[in-house]
Amino acid sequence: MMIDLRSDTVTRPTGAMLEAMFAAKVGDDVFGDDPTVIALEEKAACLFGMEASLFCPSGTMTNQVAINVHTRPGDEVICHKYSHIYYYEGGAIMRNSGVSVCLLDGPRGQITASGVESNINPDDIHRPVTSLVEVENSMNKGGGTIYAYDELSAISEVCRRHGLKLHLDGARLFNALAETKENPEKYGRIFDSVSVCLSKGLGAPVGSLLLGDKAFIKRARRVRKAFGGAMRQAGYLAAAGIYALDHNIERLKEDNDRARILGKTLESLPFVESVIPVETNIVIFRLKKKEGSKEFLELLKGYDIHAIPFDNQTIRFVTHLDFTDNMLDKVADTLKLLPAKFN
Repeated sequence: MMIDLRSDTVTRPTGAMLEAMFAAKVGDDVFGDDPTVIALEEKAACLFGMEASLFCPSGTMTNQVAINVHTRPGDEVICHKYSHIYYYEGGAIMRNSGVSVCLLDGPRGQITASGVESNINPDDIHRPVTSLVEVENSMNKGGGTIYAYDELSAISEVCRRHGLKLHLDGARLFNALAETKENPEKYGRIFDSVSVCLSKGLGAPVGSLLLGDKAFIKRARRVRKAFGGAMRQAGYLAAAGIYALDHNIERLKEDNDRARILGKTLESLPFVESVIPVETNIVIFRLKKKEGSKEFLELLKGYDIHAIPFDNQTIRFVTHLDFTDNMLDKVADTLKLLPAKFN
């Protein structure tokens, strides 16, 4: 039995999701007449209390489309130095939009309202124009950390006061909401745009949604076309997204709970130096052994358990729809065997 903890993107559609996909009514989404895509976009917009949404192939595309719409070449976006839009999207901010970045530091991948305000550039021809602020919730490289809503609201207030746009990379937002029990509409009120991923914890095979007001989404649709993201009979994929929103949001709490159990197990092991406090479905831990990640992961592969390194001494586990209680038990038991082999 292979156990895959590399990411929550590795899930496969359930039988019920596949049935929904096969039964989808489709059209041509480029012409705007795919009824299932329309239904998905309307459903997502309603969920967040926003005017409109746009179905895209990936979270990288929704993020980069948002950046392109919110900025002009030569502008600057403020984000955390470990944010996905900067760290994991192939230099797309600069490549696609000609925009520079102001990288902020902050514990566990989070930025603050005061940090944003102190890094807004003055009106000076020597400096790029600060036009956009981006936050990521939950924060991947921070260990799946959850922003306090009050801090997000404070960042939003700073942006409004300075005439900046605010984008949320909410790839795993629903994992965060499973813990906070907050209504997604609260996020629709304070962000100019929101990106949510359907193919991570929600278990759809493909797709992310970009949300905003009607004028923003109209411009975003044009940018999506230019980026090569317009799809034809996309309703088959959109049907999986509708199923995911209808059936897989509440169960995300199970993934978070299993991740916490893994975190507790790791904290008890002699070869683990530290574990970032587990808040959602991501577990990041640091080994005591320097340059030990490769050796550790090879040992796990011997038990058919797969994960990825974050650096030469740090490992990430991600729980998901296809990671069961039986798998959790096997991973925990295997980890307890490793001190004899890894020291």
